[in-house]
Amino acid sequence: MKLRIFTEPQQGATYDDLLAVAQATERLGFDAFFRSDHYQRIGSGDAGPGSTDAWVTLAALARETSRIRLGTLVSPATFRLPGPLAISVAQVDQMSGGRIELGFGTGWFDGEHSAYGIPFPPVGERFGRFEEQLEIITGLWTAEKSYSFDGRYYRLVDSPALPKPVQQPRPPIIIGGFGTRRTPRLAAAYADEYNVPFRTVADTAEAFERVREACAETGRTVRFSVAQTTVVGADRAEVERRVAAIGENPGNLGEAGLAGTPAEVLAKIGKFAELGAERVYLQIMDLADLEHLELIAAEVLPHV
Repeated sequence: MKLRIFTEPQQGATYDDLLAVAQATERLGFDAFFRSDHYQRIGSGDAGPGSTDAWVTLAALARETSRIRLGTLVSPATFRLPGPLAISVAQVDQMSGGRIELGFGTGWFDGEHSAYGIPFPPVGERFGRFEEQLEIITGLWTAEKSYSFDGRYYRLVDSPALPKPVQQPRPPIIIGGFGTRRTPRLAAAYADEYNVPFRTVADTAEAFERVREACAETGRTVRFSVAQTTVVGADRAEVERRVAAIGENPGNLGEAGLAGTPAEVLAKIGKFAELGAERVYLQIMDLADLEHLELIAAEVLPHV
């Protein structure tokens, strides 16, 4: 089991905040630093300095770190055209020496789209565009010469399919969510990893099984992972203090999160491991609390 740090910068974080967390992630021995890809705060509260662009951030962090994996959970297909996104991710993969992973999804938060003039089509069209983008991006990365594509939403003619990423045949693609039909099919066709975010152990088991069934039809295999809002404390009082600091409900985190002492959190991680999860993305909401990361590194990380 690998533990990865997962941040939500749209809730109010500067690049310097993210740099401090990413460098702590590397120093403390975690496997990866991931960030969301949003342009606006989700929910009420102080927006702080506003959001930062995910791939600009990761490009910079690629030069400021040397070991950890870097990626998004997840980049919306609505934000970028597939050709330019393939170029950006390939370039950041080069800048990092081959440490990039692309978490990719349909997009869901209509408020950020209207706030920044980004088209937000109905869900059926979003899935259609998402599937074509998956085919185009993987095609551009793996094409030996030029690449063309003629779909319903996108058309590419004699693309040079450059630059190429360092990782071969391509950087890993992560598809997440808990849809019952389209998501398992796309994960089985294109993903290297399937992620279930913020769900109970029972719900996660059902989602994993749907993807396993879809993979049986395609003959492919994928890695399984989960994302969980994480609050760890040396004792109950410290847990409650950290839960209050991020405005969460202890009951909610108990059902669909990792909240408790190191022993309690390890027990819950063990349940996900029994389902076949190989990675846990620890969603850390208080980016100023680096002592939180130090506690997890000292008391949880060595035991997974």
